[in-house]
Amino acid sequence: MVMYLISTKEWYLERVLFLIAGSVSLIALGLGLYVSHWWFVINLLVGFNLVLLAFTGFCPMILILNKFGFSSKNARG
Repeated sequence: MVMYLISTKEWYLERVLFLIAGSVSLIALGLGLYVSHWWFVINLLVGFNLVLLAFTGFCPMILILNKFGFSSKNARG
């Protein structure tokens, strides 16, 4: 069995995108458990956005991260 590890030496676009998606999902989970069940809707939106990215390649957060100077790992070679 081979385990795939990604590089953690630099913060490229895909790594930051997964960090944001995971963080938002975990925060919404906590708020949903302790504040209001309506916060679970954010998890639905995060999941929908990840599926949208997988099928179409479009993600609004990527546009924002590009403006902050993050580039894709694939663009670096």
